Amino acid sequence: MSGILNITQTPGYDNSISKIEYHSYSPFLQSYNSSDEIRISIQQQDLSILPSESFIYIEGTLKKSDDLISETGRLSNNAMAFLFEEIHYELNGVDIECNKNVGITTSLKNYISFNEIESKNLQNASWYGKENILVSSGTFNFCVPLKNLLGFAEDYKKIITNARHELILIRTRTDENAFISEKDDLRIKILKMQWRVPHITLADVEKLNLLKQIQTKPIQIHFRNWEMYEYPSLPAATDHIWTIKTSSQLEKPRYIIIGLQSNRKNQKGKDVSKFDHCTLSNVKVHLNSESYPREDLNVDFTTGRYAILYDMYSRFQQSYYNKQSQPLLSREEYKEIAPIIVIDCSRQNESIKSAPVDVKLEIKTTATVPQNTSIYCMIIHDRIVEYSPLTGEVRKLT
Repeated sequence: MSGILNITQTPGYDNSISKIEYHSYSPFLQSYNSSDEIRISIQQQDLSILPSESFIYIEGTLKKSDDLISETGRLSNNAMAFLFEEIHYELNGVDIECNKNVGITTSLKNYISFNEIESKNLQNASWYGKENILVSSGTFNFCVPLKNLLGFAEDYKKIITNARHELILIRTRTDENAFISEKDDLRIKILKMQWRVPHITLADVEKLNLLKQIQTKPIQIHFRNWEMYEYPSLPAATDHIWTIKTSSQLEKPRYIIIGLQSNRKNQKGKDVSKFDHCTLSNVKVHLNSESYPREDLNVDFTTGRYAILYDMYSRFQQSYYNKQSQPLLSREEYKEIAPIIVIDCSRQNESIKSAPVDVKLEIKTTATVPQNTSIYCMIIHDRIVEYSPLTGEVRKLT
């Protein structure tokens, strides 16, 4: 209440940044065919840029094989991500993060991260959540924020100065996962790609402060790395154990996101951005001798007993972003669209912290899994990158 008595208080203005301008960067070789490597570089080093607010602009066409417009062809949800197999971010020539199987990774992450309003705002990035995209004119253009593709861009929201940046994207061998068509043979052609990056111009006083900071010690970039693993075809059984990896204690999992898909990949008329429950009854993640969750889940999707899984899904935003959770999917939509399993293992005991961690996944189903059932496991762990703006040295500490 004392604030209402401060009648002599003068207004304050933030003049630390004098200008923010977006600059467009294009690939060296403008070839966007299947399996092509697309490199977009920022070679000028005397810049202060903000990668977290950058985005990739994509123009293209969706047409039938005879080059005519399809009246029924649709882009799948998250189609732009499904155009790329891998995305890398390099800082001074050092690969600080790599996201593989970009479409599946970002679909899993988006379903659990966004609320209804955020999801609608990202329709401009080809993310339609529960729907597909009708391309009536045969052409499309989207702006895909880099923070939706890489954990580095999502978490590190500060400028990076005096460094060379390079974004590397690997096109998929086939684009069948990026569109949905039951009748026509469609093809996607990318016509234009640009990386649009904000350049930050500082006021003179802030320039001096920044120079003092970079002269004293290296800068640490801390973010949560997204790492995807795939079991392409589960055997016809009801019990499955998958030894995923052995990680160092510095890269121990914080969150493990699991999704199942039955006969969706590279199938006409199937939306590969959606997932299936495959009569799942129990799931456990074993980190050495510790199990998450501790007790059996005993879920049954056929009888509607999956409240515990939905509760785990709905708590993610509060745990990960430290905000009130507003799940994108309702309980019924969760079952039909994306029954994703979210394992929160961010709090671990000392036995895990002091030794390498064996990550093992155990899954049980009430019925034999269908043929061509894939399982995806996204592991989110901490990463620290240290860079020196004066010498250009970049080191991955974890």
